[in-house]
Amino acid sequence: MTNDILVNSFKRIFELSHFQRSLVQQAFFGAFFVISLIYYLYSSLTGRDPVNRIGYNRGMVIGLLVCGLGCIMFYPAAMAESYIAFLLALFVLATGVSILQICANPYAAILGNPDTAGSRLNLAQGLNSLGTTLGPLVGFLLIYVVFSDGNPTALSVSQTYLLYGSVFFLLSILTWFSGMPSFRNDATDMKGFGVLNKPALVLGVLAIFFYVGAEVSVGTWIVEFLKSTDGGKMDEGSASYMLSYFWGGLMIGRLVGASAFSSNGMALRLGYSALYALAVPTLIYVVTSISKQPDGFSFSPKPISEFAPYGLMIGLMLMAFISGRGKPARTLVIFSAVNACFFAFVATGIVADAKWLIIGSGLFFSIGWSNIFSLAISGLGKMTSQGSSLLVLAIVGGAVLPPVQADLIEGAGIGASFVVPAVGMVAVAMYGLYMWRSDLVSES
Repeated sequence: MTNDILVNSFKRIFELSHFQRSLVQQAFFGAFFVISLIYYLYSSLTGRDPVNRIGYNRGMVIGLLVCGLGCIMFYPAAMAESYIAFLLALFVLATGVSILQICANPYAAILGNPDTAGSRLNLAQGLNSLGTTLGPLVGFLLIYVVFSDGNPTALSVSQTYLLYGSVFFLLSILTWFSGMPSFRNDATDMKGFGVLNKPALVLGVLAIFFYVGAEVSVGTWIVEFLKSTDGGKMDEGSASYMLSYFWGGLMIGRLVGASAFSSNGMALRLGYSALYALAVPTLIYVVTSISKQPDGFSFSPKPISEFAPYGLMIGLMLMAFISGRGKPARTLVIFSAVNACFFAFVATGIVADAKWLIIGSGLFFSIGWSNIFSLAISGLGKMTSQGSSLLVLAIVGGAVLPPVQADLIEGAGIGASFVVPAVGMVAVAMYGLYMWRSDLVSES
């Protein structure tokens, strides 16, 4: 999605403070909490699982349709020039996304060998990251260039989301006619709160809270940071383009993770990993080199040498995967620890030019969601959907941590505020350590 572009667009349109801008993330990620809590309480109190009754694939179709409806609601919000109406539209859009998450993640994990669930989730999240990689760039071009003359308006935002809505409706049709197996588990009695007795799940919920909160905090304020002295003093257009490298890092890491956690031979895994590590940055480099000129579009690439630090970051990520040895918990610890160090360096000012630490952190956020999710729902059986709803509920971290960081920006400055995602990454690493220890105990 282009929430990070929205944050900066609404600043110009409605003249908002840092806290008011953070309401974009609160509206979007708050919907995950509300919808998932309703889902969990309904299934626990009645013993009936809505997704199990209609099938995971039909649930995904419903989620896509609700996403489309939320996008359409941007148009009346623009006509009314109401920030509150835009936030309501975002809430509806996020409602559809939360339904998708409840259905799609366990669907990917269940259909196949449980030992390679992490691989399938990383592949699914990697493909999803194609949208989050190109989304900020496409969103910036549509909102700032195609539908306006460089100054975003409520109308240019609504026109952009009308296009997104048409894509969601098209995807719902394709999903409906895709012929995917309509998985349902055979269990019918799901009444009660027994799922809360699963330590791996409960701690996984906390880990998702801090993981998503940290990732969204960085995504929300990265443009602000890149415009600051510590981040390179970029103009907003250049900073928005660089946002694609942050989200592109998640795509690279997830695609490499899909290979690293698969059952393929070592040579094949290394081959795919090298391909992803080269192809995705090249795609981002090419796309971000396209700019609009008075007489049309032109291709104006920057010197590749300027992106050498990003190449070093990718190399560090590949080394981290090798150190993880294909173990989801071990890899989660390593990746989270690297990001915790990055953000600590930024917060303390140890590194003078820290922009590549922030941009490169996307590479090490990459496998967090899929690894936590697959570890947390492993062995839940009939309670998989309930567990999934609790994990999706924890996405509310994306609504909580960005405003906390906003308060720190106001009081201590943009650099020091990155202590917030640093703390989040330490919490995720601790969950990884707990699950890693559990794996070691079970193997002994």
